[in-house]
Amino acid sequence: MVEIPESAITETFLAASGPGGQNVNKVETAVQMRVNIYALRLAPYAFRKLRTLAGRKMTSGGELVLTVREHRTREANRAEARRRVADMIEEAHRRDARRIKTRPSRAAKARRVETKKKKASVKKTRSKPKLE
Repeated sequence: MVEIPESAITETFLAASGPGGQNVNKVETAVQMRVNIYALRLAPYAFRKLRTLAGRKMTSGGELVLTVREHRTREANRAEARRRVADMIEEAHRRDARRIKTRPSRAAKARRVETKKKKASVKKTRSKPKLE
């Protein structure tokens, strides 16, 4: 689990939308969490990957904005938002496997050309005979 410094987090609470009756109308349980990505001091590769993972959740100012309104309580929504941010940062730190470039051998190229020639000759025999 990734440790996120409290100084990098800003939380605001909103009235959640959707069903829930009187509880939704009275209580602000949804949380909007803003995390300053620059304060996390991520490695350059992790920062780039986090930007792609976050997509529209990342602002131009380098803030990751998550809104969570799944649970009925503030505490549960706060915990869920922190978990999501930690998961995202953890995923950003995972490096992708490097791609090893390969090229076909000379024999493989020759086989491919030979197959193409055979198919072309078969198709040529299907055509109408030419009148001379």
